[in-house]
Amino acid sequence: MDEKLSALAAKIEKETLEYMIRFSKGYLDTPERVMEIHGQSAIKTKVIPGKKYTKIDVGSSGKYMIDKEERIFGIKAYGVIHKGHQYGTLDTMNDFYWGGYTATRRVK
Repeated sequence: MDEKLSALAAKIEKETLEYMIRFSKGYLDTPERVMEIHGQSAIKTKVIPGKKYTKIDVGSSGKYMIDKEERIFGIKAYGVIHKGHQYGTLDTMNDFYWGGYTATRRVK
């Protein structure tokens, strides 16, 4: 599960950077410019293991929580899972785009 969590965290970080560049209306045209304006903390992901859930933070904010069955959920508040916002599993993470405010299912 650790490899899958690391892969998801890297995917979130990469797609968040792409999202910021694409929707910045031209003022963030390179990854270096994003880092200059927002700093590394704007896109950096952190995996935080817990007893029941593993959290993935983006920057200084909580974003997703993963349960022991490897299901990915959004959050209501930091450390509070939102069971109504499920984004697949660690095995289906490639079916979603992770760069926006929340994950969205990719159109096939």
